[in-house]
Amino acid sequence: MGKPNTRRVDREIQLATRKLKAVRERELWPLTGPERRAIVRALAGGSVQVVRGRSTTRADRKLETSWGRAETRIGAEIAAFETERQRIVNEAAAVKAAKKSSGWW
Repeated sequence: MGKPNTRRVDREIQLATRKLKAVRERELWPLTGPERRAIVRALAGGSVQVVRGRSTTRADRKLETSWGRAETRIGAEIAAFETERQRIVNEAAAVKAAKKSSGWW
């Protein structure tokens, strides 16, 4: 028996890690539609406040919470994929142990 097949999950973990890095660098491509809309809304609201000569603290806070939520979501995805990977490895180990304990006959 060879190693368990975790290629699909490993690929998903790598993609989610790239997404998390991109979110931390404030790139929009890994965001969902509602997250993008929230960020664009906060940017537009902050721009209006700048034009009017007012404080942008509320818009800044909205931006930070939106980015934080996206980061949390992607972090949870990574944790779920790692849990799934561990489950696959544990199942393969259990099958291997069952074969060894049953003997060769």
